[in-house]
Amino acid sequence: MKRLDTKSEDFPVSFRKILSDRGADTQSVTEPVRTILADVRAKGDQALCDYTNRFDNFPLTPETIRVTPEEVSRSAAQVAPDVLAALKLAARRIRVFHQTQMPHDINYTDDEGVHLGMRWLALDAVGLYVPGGKASYPSSVLMNAMPARVAGVKRLAMCVPTPGGELNPLVMAAAQLCDVDEVYRVGGAQAVGAMAYGTETIAPVDRIVGPGNAFVAEAKRQVFGHVGIDSIAGPSEVVVVADWQSDPHIVATDLMAQAEHDEQAQAILVTNDPVFADKVEEAVEQLLKTLKRAPIARKSWDDHGAIILVRDLDEAVAVVNKLAPEHLEVMLCDPRNFSRKIRHAGAVFLGRLCPEALGDYVGGPNHVLPTCRTARFASGLSIFDFLKRTTSIEVGEKGLRAIGPAGVVLAQQEGLEAHALSLSERLKLVAGLN
Repeated sequence: MKRLDTKSEDFPVSFRKILSDRGADTQSVTEPVRTILADVRAKGDQALCDYTNRFDNFPLTPETIRVTPEEVSRSAAQVAPDVLAALKLAARRIRVFHQTQMPHDINYTDDEGVHLGMRWLALDAVGLYVPGGKASYPSSVLMNAMPARVAGVKRLAMCVPTPGGELNPLVMAAAQLCDVDEVYRVGGAQAVGAMAYGTETIAPVDRIVGPGNAFVAEAKRQVFGHVGIDSIAGPSEVVVVADWQSDPHIVATDLMAQAEHDEQAQAILVTNDPVFADKVEEAVEQLLKTLKRAPIARKSWDDHGAIILVRDLDEAVAVVNKLAPEHLEVMLCDPRNFSRKIRHAGAVFLGRLCPEALGDYVGGPNHVLPTCRTARFASGLSIFDFLKRTTSIEVGEKGLRAIGPAGVVLAQQEGLEAHALSLSERLKLVAGLN
């Protein structure tokens, strides 16, 4: 764990290193992924079966690639009632929050008499990737599938690896709550390729969303352009801004909640109180003695964790905006005032009682957020990732006379003669009507 102090002479160098380390490529999988995608494109279902047999220890056949609705229902029925109730609560809150995002069409006539419009249209088909390796995340199903369903996407196809052929009941239950249309027992880069290019069994989609390992992320990068993607997600991260009035143990749990994700995750405390910083550091060490995922959290904390001491809260604002974190917790007396000064953060959690974990599951806003400082220019997953805009122009005689001549001038200046003619000939036609 790195400890930085803005009053130190070496702070600028140390801070730049923290910034530059995020998103560093630790493993190049470009060529293996390119090979897998080429195989899927050329061999279709057979490639999916070959890679599944190899990586998931499961004898997949073309006939068993798709999980039948009956299999989904049987698996989902295994979820305990109290767990299903929690999942339904999360689904409802996520659905309602995303319903509030739905935009309105534009339809008006301007002063020149030109009728202008813009329609929002849902994508036809979306592919959802769900991890199935070290752990399964039904919350990811809800966060990725529910906005697509609310947006009006016609077809939702989900790919999830099933090592040993085992379906995860919670994942299947989440798929049911989101009315996922199709479920396929395929994972890895081959699943991304199948959703992008299509196979005999899996029809291609228009956008692919959902988290995954380095192979999945690289596959999404390589198919982008042929289909849309949500983002190339990096390791998860949290910045906690806290003062001495916060509970050091609670702050430590929030930091470790991020660190336990994986070894590349990053947890940072920003505070203006060195004594409080010491207490949090001690609390982290105590917590690491009891956590089940302590080895993962320990490596994350040792390699990427940091405590940054600042002079005051104004300096904390500057530090946070430079970090542009995926998650920001503001554990201060006046969290709203502080958060209004933050320009770069994927999601903000206000107050001492609102941990980032609340947003992971039942808050309502999406937990698919920009990582590796991309919050400087990117936003979290939303309704708008599943919608596209189509604009329209309708012009009559009055409108053409008003704006057409300017179009002719600009087309001529660009040297595009046919462009100019397509306007000027119509202007002649209109003039001849009078």
